[in-house]
Amino acid sequence: MNDKLLSALSLCRKAGRLKMGGDVVREEIMKGGARLVLLASDAAERTVRQMRFACEEGKVPLRMIPRTMDELWATAGKRYGVFAVCDGGFAKMIAGLLPPEGAETVEQ
Repeated sequence: MNDKLLSALSLCRKAGRLKMGGDVVREEIMKGGARLVLLASDAAERTVRQMRFACEEGKVPLRMIPRTMDELWATAGKRYGVFAVCDGGFAKMIAGLLPPEGAETVEQ
């Protein structure tokens, strides 16, 4: 398990720069605040489609996290499948901890 990824997400959340849940993330994308959108590996197909569309519209990178919603539960404090990183520095750090883009990127 990549504890660095979970630690980075936790730090981002504690800094108030991690938005969680579909509606909140979509709103953040439309406001222009999202720098990176992350999906849990077991996110619902409907959620994946909605986030793909929102990210295309808002021109925000969309990446799959190699973790399930249950694994992310401790970081988020609740069972979420979608997250928006709202800080460029955190987005760059977290993207660097993910597998190479071709391996886990959601097809757009």
